[in-house]
Amino acid sequence: MNLIAPLITPDTTLLDMSFTSKKKLFEHAAELFARTHALKAPDIFTSLFERERLGSTALGHGIAIPHGRIKGLKDASGAFYRLKTPLEFDAPDNLPVSLCFILLVPQDANERHLQILGELAQLFGDDAMRAKMLAAAAPHDLIALLGAWTS
Repeated sequence: MNLIAPLITPDTTLLDMSFTSKKKLFEHAAELFARTHALKAPDIFTSLFERERLGSTALGHGIAIPHGRIKGLKDASGAFYRLKTPLEFDAPDNLPVSLCFILLVPQDANERHLQILGELAQLFGDDAMRAKMLAAAAPHDLIALLGAWTS
């Protein structure tokens, strides 16, 4: 099994969402993680927003992997967003983002955090896999797709 599949659930796999900005996306994700992990939404939003200010988390090809370190989080956690209307993310190829995996890790995470980011980059670097993620009909289809993927 890969490191990505266990990070998402049907509740954290959101398809065809619309946001007017990265800020709105991060606010939604902060509320989502606050509900699902009993964390403070402002802490999550600040972590994601501050990391993004250091440099865009967009990889190109319509992909972004915003991530942050969260005090009090026990294990890495993720949320997958497929956006109905792609968002500007200052991507290296100037393409807007339509697939977004938001990753939260514990404050003191190190090697595992880097391994997950590496797997996400490999996953999203696969043209055929991106096409399948864009075509998935429901959250459980996307979760199954990610669960079957090997690096």
